[in-house]
Amino acid sequence: MKNTIKQTRSTELVQGFRQSVPYINAHRGKTFVVMLSGETLLHKNFVNILNDIGMLHSLGIRLVIVYGARPQIEENLELHKYAPVYHKNIRVTDSETLKIVKQTAGMLQLDITSELSMSVNNTPLQGVHINVVSGNFVIAQPLGVDDGIDYQHSGRIRRIDTAAINKQLDNHAIVLIGPVAVSITGESFNLTAEEIAMQIAIKIKAEKLIGFSDVQGISDETGQVISEIFPNTSSKFIQLLSDNLAKAKASNLSRNEIMHNENTLRFLTAAVNACQQGVPRSHLISFEEDGSLLQELFSRDGIGTQIVQESAEQVRQATIHDIGGILELIRPLEEQGVLVRRSREQLEMEIDKFTVIVRDNLTIACAALYAFETEKMGEMACVAVHPEYRSSSRGDNLLVHIKQKAKKIGLDKIFVLTTRSIHWFQERGFIPAEIDDLPLEKRELYNYQRRSKILTFELSKD
Repeated sequence: MKNTIKQTRSTELVQGFRQSVPYINAHRGKTFVVMLSGETLLHKNFVNILNDIGMLHSLGIRLVIVYGARPQIEENLELHKYAPVYHKNIRVTDSETLKIVKQTAGMLQLDITSELSMSVNNTPLQGVHINVVSGNFVIAQPLGVDDGIDYQHSGRIRRIDTAAINKQLDNHAIVLIGPVAVSITGESFNLTAEEIAMQIAIKIKAEKLIGFSDVQGISDETGQVISEIFPNTSSKFIQLLSDNLAKAKASNLSRNEIMHNENTLRFLTAAVNACQQGVPRSHLISFEEDGSLLQELFSRDGIGTQIVQESAEQVRQATIHDIGGILELIRPLEEQGVLVRRSREQLEMEIDKFTVIVRDNLTIACAALYAFETEKMGEMACVAVHPEYRSSSRGDNLLVHIKQKAKKIGLDKIFVLTTRSIHWFQERGFIPAEIDDLPLEKRELYNYQRRSKILTFELSKD
């Protein structure tokens, strides 16, 4: 029993490491902006997150860390018996509040720097020297007056010194930026971490913007984590979070519940803006679950929510470059006798007939359409789905694409020859047929030893 458990763990480790290699190669040399909310810094898992950030650095990823301090500032204000003032969910930072903000942000900067600098034995960063650099990379300006309310030392970004940030990144340093920035007149201003992270990601053309929440990504009305959100569909999720926030405040729910909705709403809004202005992907993951950052970045399906310009998964016409991926999919099924064997040479000649589903450069499904124009019929063949995705809708997606392709070239009917997936096709409207129902050319090639079942589908009924 012990040997079985040990072997299982070894297999999982090996498979996980192999699966991560393409992402290690893809991320090396890329720039990520990581936003650490004040809640993230307070959680017991924070030290593990910093260790994982150190691992990203050791893998050659260029990192800018932006940290927030809302709960820490609130706690310090309460200790000083100083009531916080907000207008339109923005802190009004007077002179006394600014002192507390600066003190709090400064302490957090030192804490983060010291943790990243730890390279003693028996720690994950053993033997790793990380140069952490902070400075006046962000130039601020005052928010001004709104509805007669003077925000005083609450500010917004005026300019970002991208050249200075890139210089430090080129020197293999991690750039660390807090929520306090100075103006050209030498005044200090309190900014939101979300705005800083978003604007830096845009200005330095980061590959990713990463944020943390107390839950794993953003959920829909049923509680299911949404894997991808696109800018053009983001408004409904922003509205849902806004409604939840209003309900939380109206119901006098706990400050934690209110902060969760506020923080998630702020990050989603910032991520959508970043995406619309050129940042390819933003990620929202949990700071409570150990290893979330690594699972999100080094596995195909991730663990949280991505805000993306385009889906990581695409259904498209196959090209000659997809042959290796198709072979990996179909070889095991050919060996099991599920599919008729095809040589690489045959695939090369017929590649224009194939449709593939690709996720992060991995071919996870394929199917071919062979047209018999005289009878206006087409054969859907060589259908294969990666084992890890067979319980999902990839087969249905392929079928939809093949139907559309068949209609586009003027076919009236498609058919399949199958030995194992009879019920799957019948559940999707295919009906049993006879050999005589096949196109003449296909009839002559029918393999009577395989005794494949024939099923057809009228495209006019779709």
